[in-house]
Amino acid sequence: MLTLNREKVLTLNSMTLSGKTAVVTGAAGTMGSAAVRFLLEDGAKVALVDVDPKRLEALARSLPGKTLAVTCDIADPAAVRAAFQRIEAELGTVDILVNNAGILSNNKVEQTGDDEWRRVMGVNLDGAFHWSRSALPGMKARRWGRIINVCSLAAKTGGLTAGTAYSTSKGALTSLTFSLAREAAAHGVTVNGISPAYVKTPMITEGLTEAQRNQLLATIPVGRFCEPEEFAHAVRFLASPLAGFITGEILDVNGGLQMD
Repeated sequence: MLTLNREKVLTLNSMTLSGKTAVVTGAAGTMGSAAVRFLLEDGAKVALVDVDPKRLEALARSLPGKTLAVTCDIADPAAVRAAFQRIEAELGTVDILVNNAGILSNNKVEQTGDDEWRRVMGVNLDGAFHWSRSALPGMKARRWGRIINVCSLAAKTGGLTAGTAYSTSKGALTSLTFSLAREAAAHGVTVNGISPAYVKTPMITEGLTEAQRNQLLATIPVGRFCEPEEFAHAVRFLASPLAGFITGEILDVNGGLQMD
C-alpha cells in the first residue's frame, strides 16, 4: 500500500510540474489550449493531441516551452498506440493525461443516427479508454500519475441542451473515471473528472441560439458562462502534486447550475 509521512506531504505544497510530461487530447480547441498553456506555465512538457493538423501546428508555434504536436484520431486504438509510443520516445514517459477531446451532438434519440451515435461514443468515451489504457501501466510502475477526464453536467441532467449520444457518452466517461480511480489509487495514481457546464467555446455556447443563451443565463446563479481559463485552472490543480489525496472525484465547474 502507498504511504506518505507528514513530512513528505508537506513537501508537496507546490504546483510545479517540472520534469513531468503531459498529454492533452483535443489540444487545439479552446478548452484544450487553455489547459495546455497552464501546464506549460507550471513546467511540464506537453504533447498536443488533436485530429486537426493545421490548428495543431498553429497552436504549437504560438506556445512557449517544450511541446510536441501529434495528429491522432483518438477513436482509433491503433492510432492511439502509435501516438503514445511517439510521445514517450520524444518527450519522455507520460505522467499526466488530460482526456479533453470531445464532440457535441444535440440530437435527441429519434434524430440520432447509427453513425452519429458511434462517432460520439468513439471520441468521447473510447478515446479516453484508449489513452488511459496506454498511460496507466507506466504510471502504476512509477507510482505517480494523474488522469483527468473532461466529463459534463449533461451526465447528471440528461442534457439540458445536449443530445442523447453526448449525454450518454459523458455519463459513461464518469463511470470510467470511477473505475480507473479505484484500480489505480494504491499505485500512487489519481483519476478524476471535471464536469464543466457552458464553457465559452465555439462548440458549446456559440452554438446556442440567443433564446437558449438567455434562458440558461437566467438559471445559472453566478449569472454568466464559464471562462476557458477557469476550466483550465481546475485541470492545473488536479494535475499538481497538491491533489494527491483527491481521486474518484467529479469536480463541478458550473456556476451553481447544478448543486449536489
